[in-house]
Amino acid sequence: MKLVVVSAGLSVPSSTRLLADRLAAATGRYASVDVQVVELRDLAVEIAHNFTSGFPGRALSAALEAVTEADGLIVVTPVFSASYSGLFKSFFDVLDQDALTGKPVLIAATGGSARHSLVLEHALRPLFAYLRAVVVPTAVYAASEDWGAEGLAERIDRAAGELGRLMEGLGSGAGAVRRAEVADTAGAADEADASVVVDTDTAAAIAPRSLDGALASADRFTVIPFEQQLAALRP
Repeated sequence: MKLVVVSAGLSVPSSTRLLADRLAAATGRYASVDVQVVELRDLAVEIAHNFTSGFPGRALSAALEAVTEADGLIVVTPVFSASYSGLFKSFFDVLDQDALTGKPVLIAATGGSARHSLVLEHALRPLFAYLRAVVVPTAVYAASEDWGAEGLAERIDRAAGELGRLMEGLGSGAGAVRRAEVADTAGAADEADASVVVDTDTAAAIAPRSLDGALASADRFTVIPFEQQLAALRP
């Protein structure tokens, strides 16, 4: 399985990258993974150009493809102004909105003070929930004083275990089918809201339409807009 680590650290060496590497190594103890690291620092110029041109450069395109095809993600950002960094957010802004649907994600952050630890819950978790990723329950925050102190290693191991087991579960046959169903359901929901399917032979409304049924007898069905159905019911 492919595990992609997205690190938004800016300095060299970077505590953000250090945390990302420890999380990846810990995940490898719970699942068989091939790790690829995406350093956003190296993609900053291409990300900015993508906003103005609408086209990713070669390195950015490869990074976006890696994230899209990954079986799981570890994302780590430094805390700037009580939130994730602008570079971190910009990368996920240029990523296709459906790329993370159903994908396991472990969120983490680093900062100079423990007082910023809630950034995980008020910023990162809502972002990846919006992108319809499956965010593991345990998030990891590392303040400056956490390095070498008790507790950080245990949080890393717990979060990595959750990600590894989730990746293993979704990597099985039943899990892979479930991920496909999550993606299909997201698109089908909008279609179900917009229309009602009617069997023209029996004039019986069928809602919601099953995909296999519609494909098997598409010539017997017609789609009537929901607004037209409502108009027919009005006196």
